[in-house]
Amino acid sequence: MEKIDLTEYGSCTRKLSESQLKALDELGFDKDKPVLDIRPKPSKGEGVYTLKAGSIVGALDLEGLSLYIEPKVTIQRLLYLALYAAGDVELREESFLFERVKNPTLADLLALALGRAAGRAFRQGLWQGYRVEEEALHTVRGRIMVAEQIRRRFDMPLPVEVRYDEYTEDVLANRLIKAATRLLRGMRLNDSEAREGLRHIDATLENVTPVRYPPHDVPKVEFNRLNDHYKDAVAIARLILRHWFHTARRAEGDDNEVRVPGFLMDMNVVFQQFVTRKLREVMGVSEHTLRSDKKMPRTVHLAVNEERKKEFSLQPDLSWWDGDRDGYTFVGDNIQDREADAR
Repeated sequence: MEKIDLTEYGSCTRKLSESQLKALDELGFDKDKPVLDIRPKPSKGEGVYTLKAGSIVGALDLEGLSLYIEPKVTIQRLLYLALYAAGDVELREESFLFERVKNPTLADLLALALGRAAGRAFRQGLWQGYRVEEEALHTVRGRIMVAEQIRRRFDMPLPVEVRYDEYTEDVLANRLIKAATRLLRGMRLNDSEAREGLRHIDATLENVTPVRYPPHDVPKVEFNRLNDHYKDAVAIARLILRHWFHTARRAEGDDNEVRVPGFLMDMNVVFQQFVTRKLREVMGVSEHTLRSDKKMPRTVHLAVNEERKKEFSLQPDLSWWDGDRDGYTFVGDNIQDREADAR
């Protein structure tokens, strides 16, 4: 497989086939934000293009290409920033030191981080919990659902519609870890420890139901003293699931979908979330007082002068709100970028 290695905001010149160009050109991220800026380079020959990366980093495999966009910060620092920004758990950067691994890719280190965290969690005991089950049985277990029995079975005595609590390892925490493991196993991993760690997770969670979670709707796990040893593994699994990227593509004249898996992360968003959380902690305020753009109830109007007021109707990166009043006393945003967008 041909490799394309870039750094955040870096560029390179490559010869691309028509299918490769089409695949890269259609690669959108978060509301069609392009992963790469692709421009022809006729002075270098036919089919040669300049590929420029932006703030999106990560790894993708598509159309015979292995695309890797490396962040400016170390991958260990990236994982620390992203986990801290998400608010799941605050891990030390030392947790992601993999001295033995030579030239690791982001996929390798994600797999290693998940494998080691899950291994520590499983050694302290595989988490089990109660889950409510409803099914039709030939013996009574738990409570009979009388209304459902009458609606579905009429006067038939068997099977019986029942509801009962099942004590099982097939709980949300294990499902999240298994889902992230299955996604990473679908990527090309160079490190043998990474591959072995994922195989171990899969084997340990053999009886756990495989679930596909959409990136925008990854559920949270409630922790207590019984499952606290799962925090690191679940945090890394949720990070992978939230930033997992896949798009279904159809080759021309072919009705079969081809899945393009990968892990993509917008460093601008990660850094904004990191700064927002750190400011809240230092200042001792909640998300209702110091809000990010995703928590804004409406747009605000900021004007340098009255004539240009409409150009600055925006949802700022940060805003300070006094109590429950529908008003803000401070906004923080990169106005220069907004002016450029307006032009």
